[in-house]
Amino acid sequence: MNGIEERRWRRRIVPLFVCTMLAAGAGMMSFGCGRGPDSSTKGKPESSSPEPATIKICYLGLTCEPAIFAAYDNGFFKEEGLEVELVKTDWGSMRDGLADGRFHASYSFIMYLLKSIEMGQDLRLTGGIHTGCLRIQAGAKTDIKTVQDLKGKKLGITNMGSPPFLFASRVLADKGIDPKNGVEWVTLPGAAMSKALDQGQVDAVASAEPIGTMLMTQNKIHEVCDQASDAPYKDEYCCVVVVNGAFGRDHPSSAAKVTRALLKGAKWVNVNPTAAAQIAVEKKYVATTMAVNAQAIATLRYDPGVDKARQDVRTGALEMKKAGFLKKETDALELAKKAWLDLDGVTDDWVKTLRIEKVAGFDPPAKLSPADFAALFKGESCCEGGTCLGCCGDSDEVRLPLTDEWASVRPLRLDLTLKLGHITPLERR
Repeated sequence: MNGIEERRWRRRIVPLFVCTMLAAGAGMMSFGCGRGPDSSTKGKPESSSPEPATIKICYLGLTCEPAIFAAYDNGFFKEEGLEVELVKTDWGSMRDGLADGRFHASYSFIMYLLKSIEMGQDLRLTGGIHTGCLRIQAGAKTDIKTVQDLKGKKLGITNMGSPPFLFASRVLADKGIDPKNGVEWVTLPGAAMSKALDQGQVDAVASAEPIGTMLMTQNKIHEVCDQASDAPYKDEYCCVVVVNGAFGRDHPSSAAKVTRALLKGAKWVNVNPTAAAQIAVEKKYVATTMAVNAQAIATLRYDPGVDKARQDVRTGALEMKKAGFLKKETDALELAKKAWLDLDGVTDDWVKTLRIEKVAGFDPPAKLSPADFAALFKGESCCEGGTCLGCCGDSDEVRLPLTDEWASVRPLRLDLTLKLGHITPLERR
């Protein structure tokens, strides 16, 4: 693993968790070779440790988290007999808090969670929530039409290790292009992507919604690969339910109840996207407008499931390995097996029994043209205040630590000076 990235990531892992893992022995930390604990709790007795009086569900305040808010405000946790507290946190604290037991559950990005588990964090994945919104777009002035055309080109991203970077890397690897040396990576702020494309500083960009749609309004790009509409990515889960590992093992019944409530919340959002947007804004779970939130929620497909999510975790692990995001000694299939936790009563058959009532007076949001969509932001950066879907990657926190295979990759860097209205020359990071 890249030493700088590893130190930055591990500084966020609390000492109690590290000590616990060291005491458990090095064999338990080698997820690439050991088989790890059984990935199912079905039929196993509950632990004698006391049940948590209050289940703590953490969230970040992003527009892609409405299933959490819907489950809480509609009483789905209470229907399962749970007393739940929602706790707002940040990316680093969410990872570490879920691993050390400060938080019991949430949902998040599959590839981030798999990397955390490979690095020793005690997390388990239990169900699928929603699809993704990542894109690769080429400059309108280029002759790039397909993924294969990206070979040797400058590809802009916000950060190495950000979700758009991870998506672009797996797409490149799938098409036979080594993402480590097959393209020239360029890091730049999301707000600079339009100008960089226009000036030819980058040939293409990988981004998250709503940046992709906003670029469309300026006629600066054409689509190369869209996670929301292109196979096989359009049917894959982007985010899955994650529970603290000890909580899942010691209290599988409660873990199942939490998972069911969140999956039901996702189903409710699918039926009532506008009502879900209102809950999040009025209760101040997210810091954005009702109009922006409704459009953001409508961008994703909230179609909860179990078997497909398990398969997507497996696919994600295999493609992370192919792109060089897992250690050389890690067995991707064993990692996926370790990551997944089957729970009693959490099945696709159960999901099919869900009957969600449509809330009167809340029609789905009208699909806006790219220009009307961009106008919702009133000229402001779409990633300010959490109005993006959480995947833009402008923050250093929203980054996956890279392996030694990536240590020699040095992206070019573009800095944006908004007041001066220009982009600085390319510099090697």
